[in-house]
Amino acid sequence: MRMARHLFLFAFALCAAKGMDGATFTRYLERVTTMDPALSQSIYDSRAIMLVYRSVLGVDYEARPYALAPDACELPEVSPDGLTYRFKMRDPDLTAHDVVRSLERLRSPDIVSPNGWMMKGVASMTALDDCTVEIRLDSRCHYFPWLMAMPSAAVMKGDGSGTGPYELVKWWKNHEMVFNRRVPSPGKFDTVRFLVVDDVSTQWLMFLKGEMDFLGDVSRDNWDAVVGVDGKLDPALVAQGVELHSIPTMDTMYIGFNMRDSVVGPNRKLRQALNAAFDYPAWEHFYAGRIIPADGPIPPGIEGRLETPFQYGFDLEKAKRLIAEAGYPNGIDPSTGRRLVLTLTIGRASQDNRESGELVASFFEKIGVKLELAFQTWDAFLKSVNEGRVQLFRIGWVGDYPDAQNFLQLFHSKNKSPGPNHTDYVNPEFDAEYDLALAANTAEERNLHWIRCQEMVREDCPWIFTHFNKSNSLTRPTVGNYIPSVFSYGYEQFYEAKEVK
Repeated sequence: MRMARHLFLFAFALCAAKGMDGATFTRYLERVTTMDPALSQSIYDSRAIMLVYRSVLGVDYEARPYALAPDACELPEVSPDGLTYRFKMRDPDLTAHDVVRSLERLRSPDIVSPNGWMMKGVASMTALDDCTVEIRLDSRCHYFPWLMAMPSAAVMKGDGSGTGPYELVKWWKNHEMVFNRRVPSPGKFDTVRFLVVDDVSTQWLMFLKGEMDFLGDVSRDNWDAVVGVDGKLDPALVAQGVELHSIPTMDTMYIGFNMRDSVVGPNRKLRQALNAAFDYPAWEHFYAGRIIPADGPIPPGIEGRLETPFQYGFDLEKAKRLIAEAGYPNGIDPSTGRRLVLTLTIGRASQDNRESGELVASFFEKIGVKLELAFQTWDAFLKSVNEGRVQLFRIGWVGDYPDAQNFLQLFHSKNKSPGPNHTDYVNPEFDAEYDLALAANTAEERNLHWIRCQEMVREDCPWIFTHFNKSNSLTRPTVGNYIPSVFSYGYEQFYEAKEVK
């Protein structure tokens, strides 16, 4: 009955969509919790918000490597000391006062924005006139302009409305959102519809039937139906005009060691051994080639990334040698005569998490270490990690902007839990190199410090570096001018509406 009810609801929504004027772009999207930029916390919130609002700056739709572009404001003028940024308004329906008001909301004690960290280094924000915003920083921050391109930096008018490409005309919570283009544009989509479809099989069937124009992520279960053993898109999908788009993301996934734990925290050889025991080829096979094996914390394509081979990459013989040097020959604890037992805590007991957790346990089994799995709800998991009540934990980080700092901040001692340094890794030498990088006057000088930071992290192994995600999306022939991007917020405004005969 539940499935029948869902199908009826979607059939009703689709019939309603057919009655809309102009072309409609339809895709599924996870639940959007807020349309307030200051309160947004998920990529799903961001995708909806950036249809309605414009950020201070934007990201160039076509540029690769990714580059900033004007949006509500022109690209800023920067003072020689790197402390003062001046933004000229570009959107005639917004003023400098709107920008200041919107950004001040991020650090307002009345709002308690989860994005307030973006404003920590800001000394002052001033509307010099209706068309000019001046922002002064406490210290040099080379990536500050990228913060102004984040959805949290979206600019609201005084009445809370936006000037983005679309306006929200319908929000049926947990079911559907509908956006209409503010100014019709020939050849573009006049309407964007987000549908909440929890079941991946239903998502897949709706896409195959043409009830969705876009499938944002192909699940592991459906991968064999999309890509053949030759790595090419299934001919039946090609015949329908379906296109597959695969790009590396800025997602870095890892298994963290709680550095406060008495077993794994002080024993670097043990952490190195577990890294060397992690079977990357088997892991990649499990994920059907939809990932990139990790060799450190920074994904490919980021300036300042260390490109040398990871010295503790998969090597079973090295892992056996290191586990012995760690004091556990063949995985045996000499003090007890029993096998070393470790616990990996995972948020959400999904089938994928269970199966992948068991796979990790099989890796460690080969060096004599027993890995037990503990599953918690997501909220309970985050609380346990932040309070240091875990030994090993599996989590990831989605990069906010393409800069090495965004990933290396996860190891600075000032960011210990509940900050993003969830392992509570502390290395004064790392902190010093990191701080020197932030103070550097040139990208070349900064990158030298970033390289050294990565060398230290790779040697200390506070993480097991598991993988970087790929984004695998499908478009139907109704969608033109689709360029996959990790900054896919509000990009529907650029898609072309194609008529299929």
